[in-house]
Amino acid sequence: MKTAGPCHCPAPCHAWAAATTDPSVLTSPAWAPAWRQSAAVAYHPGGAALTVVDLDNAAAVAWARETLPATRIVATTRGEHWIYQGAMRSVNAVRDGVDIKSTMAYARWLGPGVGTMTELPDAVRALAVKEPSTLRPAQHAITVSAPTGAGECRHRTPVYLERGIAMAEQRITEARSGIHATVYRTFLVVLSTHGRCGCLTDAHVARLFTAAQAKGETPRHCTDAWTNALTALGM
Repeated sequence: MKTAGPCHCPAPCHAWAAATTDPSVLTSPAWAPAWRQSAAVAYHPGGAALTVVDLDNAAAVAWARETLPATRIVATTRGEHWIYQGAMRSVNAVRDGVDIKSTMAYARWLGPGVGTMTELPDAVRALAVKEPSTLRPAQHAITVSAPTGAGECRHRTPVYLERGIAMAEQRITEARSGIHATVYRTFLVVLSTHGRCGCLTDAHVARLFTAAQAKGETPRHCTDAWTNALTALGM
């Protein structure tokens, strides 16, 4: 289903678009064959104004614990589902072992989970942002500064910020292909997570640029990626 629409038959043939909580539909004769054949139950997160960050392996779970704000967590057979309040576009493979399931997608129901559900963070939204097809050229000297920020600091300790920068450097360093997209997405995540409160410094930015240039990025591409990331986040 690329476009949701009303099902003109009584059977659950539209997958996520047929999701419902209506008992009369769920227990109807048309749904009975599906219940007899089913091996699992799924739900439409976007329809419930939710987003599921699907973490498929231990490395993805470790990344989420270091990068994303805590929320309700449901254990899966391969990893975890992190559930946030708020819907967004669904995208698979936003990074190794990480899928985003929200609108026009379904997720397996594996229980209510544990923890307090929190608001969908910018760091998750940024994962679904594609690199612009045309980067704006830099017209002057290649210099950027960290955003000054004016929001409330969400960093529990200075170690939290240091880990975020170190993980961003590692992600750039370990990129095997698509370095332009990797640098841009990494800048998006760093800015959405650490750029609004003023904790990010020019020294942190320099570290990110150094890592990118060590992988072959030019200073101009770094500057363009940083500028476009700021624009995409409205900063």
